Amino acid sequence: MPDKLRWGILSTARIARKFIAGVRDSEHGEVVAVGSRTPEKADAFADELDIPRRHGSYEALVADPDVDAIYVATPHPMHKDAAILCLRAGKAVLCEKPFTVNAAEAERVVAVAREQGVFLMEAMWSRFLPSVRKAREIAESGRLGELRMIMADFGFRTGWNPEGRLLNPALAGGGLLDVGIYALSLIGSFFGEPTQVASVAHLGETGVDEQAAVALKYAGGRIGSVTTGVRIHTPMEAWLLGTDAKVHLHHAWWRGSKLTVLEAQNEIETLDVPMVGNGYNYEADEVARCIAAGKTESDVMPLDETLSLMGTLDKIRAQWGLKYPFEG
Repeated sequence: MPDKLRWGILSTARIARKFIAGVRDSEHGEVVAVGSRTPEKADAFADELDIPRRHGSYEALVADPDVDAIYVATPHPMHKDAAILCLRAGKAVLCEKPFTVNAAEAERVVAVAREQGVFLMEAMWSRFLPSVRKAREIAESGRLGELRMIMADFGFRTGWNPEGRLLNPALAGGGLLDVGIYALSLIGSFFGEPTQVASVAHLGETGVDEQAAVALKYAGGRIGSVTTGVRIHTPMEAWLLGTDAKVHLHHAWWRGSKLTVLEAQNEIETLDVPMVGNGYNYEADEVARCIAAGKTESDVMPLDETLSLMGTLDKIRAQWGLKYPFEG
């Protein structure tokens, strides 16, 4: 592999711009190509963002011999087919979250990756941020005592656009798959797979979840709590609650740099853990390190954890009666 992992970008969706900026702030990556559904879109995107190679189809992108890894940036319902296309071409894949729309799709993608022996990871960028890693370090140090509960929130108020990605059921819209997944992933990274899930949601005019709350029980009686939404302003905070102390990840915890440790004796320590770039660089570097080490998945964001998370998302949606029209 070259000194820098050579990235191809599949889709010109808005999230692709954030990832490209992240790669350019990374230590081990460079963006060399983009693929879109038409040559015109690929050319315009590449010209704007100074990307040397452009392809007018996804098939042409995955066939590019100068591309080592591909970032899948399409809307959720297209993730499965796009990821499989890349994997069958022997390209390492970083697939934007949610990994797929449901667990059955996720199982298919992971099976192909393992059959092909090709690297695959869900792009859960928050998992790799310095503040989140610091919180994990504190919890694992024993400073919190026994970690018993995690509360995590991620919600915002989007404008009313029934055809847009966030509110359109045909695009797997709603808060759960867009932002609630970050909170669920955070809790799952500490506690594993839940043994019990109870949830409520308000399904709005378009039929997708506009706001929701989820309670989860884990082995040993540990509990997780998630609130989320795309039509409501929320605190955007997370708490790790132990028997001796707690950690507070402040507003916009998935991209923030500040966390506070509050001891039972009212001793307070506030830590500032700065983030380089826009944060997407950390997941890009994780992919590069894994591939350089000959790994086919990440120890930080393993595929079995992605499969577990997709199963939990399915259970939650089933409780709401939320089934997307293309799921049959």
